Amino acid sequence: MAAIDNSTALAPPRNWTFWLGWVLSGLFIAFMIFDGAIKLVPIQPVIDTMTELGYPVEYARLLGILSLVGTLLYAIPRTSVLGAVLLTAYLGGAVSAHVRIGSPLFTHDLFGVYMGVFAWGGIWLRNPRLRAIFPIVR
Repeated sequence: MAAIDNSTALAPPRNWTFWLGWVLSGLFIAFMIFDGAIKLVPIQPVIDTMTELGYPVEYARLLGILSLVGTLLYAIPRTSVLGAVLLTAYLGGAVSAHVRIGSPLFTHDLFGVYMGVFAWGGIWLRNPRLRAIFPIVR
């Protein structure tokens, strides 16, 4: 009697949704690394933005660290959902800050929403368990 190899049955299929999910996630990760890195060494645009939003410039490094920790968690497949939840909260704070000062709607206010769609869309496309929890019903 031949042994049955079940390891391929447990592996997720590597179809176009998986790879598109990683492309979206990769773009999101690249942006968040850039965003976190420029806040660690506050360059003049970061200083200007923090001042415009009404936050002390000293908070830029803390925000950069929070952004990078969330991005690291998001980039690791086992902790990607936790990272997405934390980064969704982070991006929600950015949306709130821009709404509070009256920034333009589609370019500033909703930018965090766009990034959240990239983050969650990337995970949803590459994770069949998440698609099972949140299916698109026709």
